[in-house]
Amino acid sequence: MGPHPAVAAIRLAVRRVLHDILTEHTADAPDGAGAPRRAHVPLAGVGRTARATTAAHPARSAPPAHSDHPAPPAEAARPPRVPGVFPAVPAPLGPGRPAPLVLVACSGGADSMALASALAFEAPRLGVRAGGITVDHGLQAGSDQRAEEVVERLRELGLDPVDAVAVSVGRDGGPEAAARDARYAALDAAADRHGAAAVLLGHTRDDQAETVLLGLARGSGIRSLSGMAAVSGAAGRYRRPFLRLDRQTARKACMVQSLPVWDDPHNTDPAYTRSRLRHEGLPALEKALGKGVVEALARTAQLSRDDADALDAWAREAERGVRDDAGRLECAKLDALPPAVRRRILRRAALAAGAPGGSLFARHIEEVDRLVTAWRGQGAINLPGRVVVRRQGGRLVIRQG
Repeated sequence: MGPHPAVAAIRLAVRRVLHDILTEHTADAPDGAGAPRRAHVPLAGVGRTARATTAAHPARSAPPAHSDHPAPPAEAARPPRVPGVFPAVPAPLGPGRPAPLVLVACSGGADSMALASALAFEAPRLGVRAGGITVDHGLQAGSDQRAEEVVERLRELGLDPVDAVAVSVGRDGGPEAAARDARYAALDAAADRHGAAAVLLGHTRDDQAETVLLGLARGSGIRSLSGMAAVSGAAGRYRRPFLRLDRQTARKACMVQSLPVWDDPHNTDPAYTRSRLRHEGLPALEKALGKGVVEALARTAQLSRDDADALDAWAREAERGVRDDAGRLECAKLDALPPAVRRRILRRAALAAGAPGGSLFARHIEEVDRLVTAWRGQGAINLPGRVVVRRQGGRLVIRQG
């Protein structure tokens, strides 16, 4: 008798991602360091191999609500699969080349605990080392104790190494954005410290739907509507195996495995925008439009991502043809481009000059665009990050200060 359907679903999602990581790990190996294995790996797993865990790193941690992660849209290419089996898994080991380490970011909530359990089950079967990290944002009383509990649960699952890291949350961009920035900085540092090949995040299809709606409300364009990428971050560090699974599946998987979970009170606090959307906005949409809203929004994210990726590629190619010998953008050539491509070039130029991406909005780029398409002698445009844009001699001058 196989595992419960919810458990099978989370394990399959993680196995697919681990297979991708192994494929990349082997492709990056020096000649002869990773010859491919020709055996197929069945979808159904058998029995859990016990693993001893050593000391965890000291610190603290227990993060708040899920947040979207604005990151590069780099989807990892996956080979076609035969139903019931995986393609041949490249052997990660070679002379002097250890198995890749994959970390799971775990808050102790249902989504991330389900993810941790699936990683602990699948990693040994594919020759992957598995560890975990939990981040203590220090936003609630007792968060350090909560972090210690999460560390202990991850150890019990057999993960090693396990880190708990305390962070200081600033105020830039509001509490949710500041907590997200601190969290990802801690995850990046942990991945670098351990030499991890990837960090798994527990965002589900429900989180994706919320992210799409938040992007729609901001009016930030198609990139915001594309939600969270399955693969993002520098060198594809962050992987989100659960984007096609709903939140209820993850919770059910925890329940049938008797995994204790922590329900973060921030997830139900109406002071947070995402919390209000989750508990008021989405239910109201489903009541008005019927079931299937979450699935439709998740599909919208993928379609929008495909379109945004194509336009970004077009903009990168077109940018080379609209700069003069000194590297300045020529307004006449920019004006001849489609608006979607032109504004992407302008945004890239502003970011390159030092404008912070999280504070650079569509309205800023629209003002810069008017220097190209509606020139009436207007003055310089001030952008976030003290970046100034002015038109001089038919060219745009974009610089800080």
